[in-house]
Amino acid sequence: MRRALTLLLLPASLGCGAAHAQEVVRSDEHLDAHRPEAWAMGYFASATAMTAFGPPPDLAPGDIRLAFELGSLPHLDRSERRVGFNGEKLEDLNKSPVVGRARMWIGLPGRLVAELGYTPPLAIGGARPRDLFAVALSRRLVERGGHAFSARVLGQRGAVTGDFTCPAELAGVADPSLNPYGCEARSDDRVELNAYGAEITFGRVTAGPQWHATAGVLRIEPEVQVDALTFGFRDRSRLNARYNQGYFAVGGGHEGLRWGVRAELLYVPLRVRRTQGGELETEPLVSLRLQLSYMPRR
Repeated sequence: MRRALTLLLLPASLGCGAAHAQEVVRSDEHLDAHRPEAWAMGYFASATAMTAFGPPPDLAPGDIRLAFELGSLPHLDRSERRVGFNGEKLEDLNKSPVVGRARMWIGLPGRLVAELGYTPPLAIGGARPRDLFAVALSRRLVERGGHAFSARVLGQRGAVTGDFTCPAELAGVADPSLNPYGCEARSDDRVELNAYGAEITFGRVTAGPQWHATAGVLRIEPEVQVDALTFGFRDRSRLNARYNQGYFAVGGGHEGLRWGVRAELLYVPLRVRRTQGGELETEPLVSLRLQLSYMPRR
């Protein structure tokens, strides 16, 4: 729909030039969960989700533990980046190879553990996180023989901004083979990465070598606000999707009295239909995550 509207308006924009420079077009859509655009939004919402990294630490009320973690964002090829207009348009999705987060655990009464995560607003490759926060609440339900079974609920709200639909290198390029959608300036798109979920984790919790396995489900509620100047018109279309997505993670590490280091492999079996009427395919997110944690003295 957005593409058809753009093509219909193209002759007018060529004829009137600057007179239409401030005119706004908008085509809002709620996307099917398997549309390429919804797959891309779910890909990055999943990649930024704050998974458990093992059973929660055993903290007395008021105790805290701090951590910094990095997760990989695998490079997407041209076919994977062809998501706009229901799989027709290439989008600039390879902005950063990693996503980072600071995390804090806080011990609560009843052996509950609260978590707060924050992704700093550092610009990488033209993309910048905006107020990207995550929270979680977890508890060890069963603990026996140095192993623990735990449950956890989590949520994330925030966004990332960047030139995804009209990258800076295409701004004003006259060659229609290179710039077929008429990008006249660097876009300032905003992608909301909201997600909520629950997970269970089983793992070894004694000091020394540790391992864990996690299974969970996310309620992914991403949204894209386009802000792009194309063919003399400003595109302010808004796209959103709502769907549930399962995921799995396995990992291990070493836990000392104060310091800990962990690694985790996250697998999210995202499904997508690349062409209208085409086969439904699994194109998963596989992300390697690393975490360094520290427990201050009380």
